[in-house]
Amino acid sequence: MSMQRESVAIELLIPHQGAMCLWQRVLDHDDHNVRVATDGHRAGDHPLRSDDMLRAIHLCEYGAQAMAVHGGLLGRARGGAVKAGMLVALRGVQLHVARIDDLDGELVGEAKLLMDSDSSQQYGFRILHAGEVIAEGRAAVMLGATNEE
Repeated sequence: MSMQRESVAIELLIPHQGAMCLWQRVLDHDDHNVRVATDGHRAGDHPLRSDDMLRAIHLCEYGAQAMAVHGGLLGRARGGAVKAGMLVALRGVQLHVARIDDLDGELVGEAKLLMDSDSSQQYGFRILHAGEVIAEGRAAVMLGATNEE
């Protein structure tokens, strides 16, 4: 992966805003991969938190947002408008922890573009904590109109 040194405003790349924008920074990216990081999973007012915890199932949303960041970066690099995407399928999801709000330090998300067409994309994703995979899976996204339409 290339080591991108520019600052990336993630909220400009994805539809999620405010506290629902789960990733805080892009570590690096290229045409097929992105790595992002956050420590927001520990926030007491996290929007996905319920029953005083943040369950590991929400790592699927973290994976989907890592994919959206990559799609936004691709659109920006290609000089075109970013197409809106809708998550339509999750496959092979494995969760290796029960909850994430009690994990110290950052989470790192990795998304790898497996298939890219005008109407859909498929990605593999992994979420890591302290260098260990805590969630992984694949996802399919249907692409619609651009965000500018």
